[in-house]
Amino acid sequence: MLTKKYLNQLTYEVIGAAMEVHKHIGPGLLEQVYHKCLMEEFRQRHIRFQTEMIVPVLYKGLDIETELRCDLFVEDCLVMELKSVQEMIPLFEAQLLTYMNLLEAPKGILINFNCTNLFKEGQKTMVNELFRNLPEE
Repeated sequence: MLTKKYLNQLTYEVIGAAMEVHKHIGPGLLEQVYHKCLMEEFRQRHIRFQTEMIVPVLYKGLDIETELRCDLFVEDCLVMELKSVQEMIPLFEAQLLTYMNLLEAPKGILINFNCTNLFKEGQKTMVNELFRNLPEE
């Protein structure tokens, strides 16, 4: 059963993996490079994920075919949106929240690898109502 405790632990592990990637290759590369390195780090840590997964869009009861893709969907409950940009903008947070809602995921992490300190300035964790309604343990 999915719990807040499990998701918080998974978040800790996933951010640790992103920090490991950032430590080894630093800022300033394309998002695609970080994406591939993070996938390898997840494999080494035995963290299950799907990459570039098509996000289903249901509109008025109809499945709408889109090219909307989630960078990483971790353990079927955590959405990751990766960036390598000079400045984070509110649109990125809105995108993450939308993906979380469409995938029925209670938690999401926005990572920007183009920063000096990933922990302090390069990541933001977000939750939605699904998270708030999960049991603690």
